[in-house]
Amino acid sequence: MNQRLTHHRRLRTAAHLTFGTAASRVYLGLVLAVTVFVTVDTLFVVHDDASLAGVWVFFLAAPTVFLFLIGGSLVGAEGGGPAWFVYLALAVSVLVQACALGWFSRLLRRTGRTRSAHPQGA
Repeated sequence: MNQRLTHHRRLRTAAHLTFGTAASRVYLGLVLAVTVFVTVDTLFVVHDDASLAGVWVFFLAAPTVFLFLIGGSLVGAEGGGPAWFVYLALAVSVLVQACALGWFSRLLRRTGRTRSAHPQGA
């Protein structure tokens, strides 16, 4: 039972870091806004040439999305793999980076609290 509680606590901490901090929420909101823009641009705007709007989603998911795509090509997928793999790589990359942002913001808050008001001890 204790191991189950530990896994539950770790999962809850990871979810809080990914969705509960201000930095991760701003990042996820920005990704959502850009994804909506890319979807509207792709489905409803007629272009004479190819639109590069989808590149912005990759910019926001970089650098971790490229690690997934390189890993997919090492396994044998050509050109980044099938479309479902690229979308999955984008989603997982965004979630990993949101969790990393949450962890980093929590780390900055903790180091900010441990500093004393008088660094020389006076």
